[in-house]
Amino acid sequence: MGDLYRLSGPDTLQRFRQGRDDLIRSHPQSPLAPEARQRFGGLKYFDADPTVKIRCRIEPAERGDPLEIDTGGADGVITYRAAGRLAFHIDGQPCTLTVFSLVGYGGGLFLPFRDGTSGSQTYGGGRYLFDTVKNTDGLSLELQAGSPEVTIDFNYAYNPSCAYDARWACPLAPRENWLAVPIRAGEKVFA
Repeated sequence: MGDLYRLSGPDTLQRFRQGRDDLIRSHPQSPLAPEARQRFGGLKYFDADPTVKIRCRIEPAERGDPLEIDTGGADGVITYRAAGRLAFHIDGQPCTLTVFSLVGYGGGLFLPFRDGTSGSQTYGGGRYLFDTVKNTDGLSLELQAGSPEVTIDFNYAYNPSCAYDARWACPLAPRENWLAVPIRAGEKVFA
């Protein structure tokens, strides 16, 4: 999957989505059970939207207490620690999301979120924007060395594995990353 986040060119989003479908359909570590892969007709996505590729500042977060989330699965309890906060606007509405570092899970940066589409147009538990440990960040998170500004692109928002099959357990967005505004970009609910 990480290789898809290294694509470039004018049709990157289209090739990314096709590659994601191919992996979910055929990869041995697909979140779909083998019998479901045979029926898999592809994921559903919102149309590409250039307005959800947003330049914003990453502000330091107070370390505070670690946040522990029980996945209910083999991963057990996953401990997050706030690494920073992103402040931006969607449709003129101010939004803030906390970027987490996963403690004891390879480190890296992780951004789970819910929005106004969660539970209707998108998975009710929320989606992920990036998880740098799993290399799902090259297109959804652009960093510039020495700069406090980053670019995030919600066109690459994706469902966690538990959205495809109940045998998976996933860390979901904590309350502080629940946005009221709908973000109609990225992957839609899996049916």
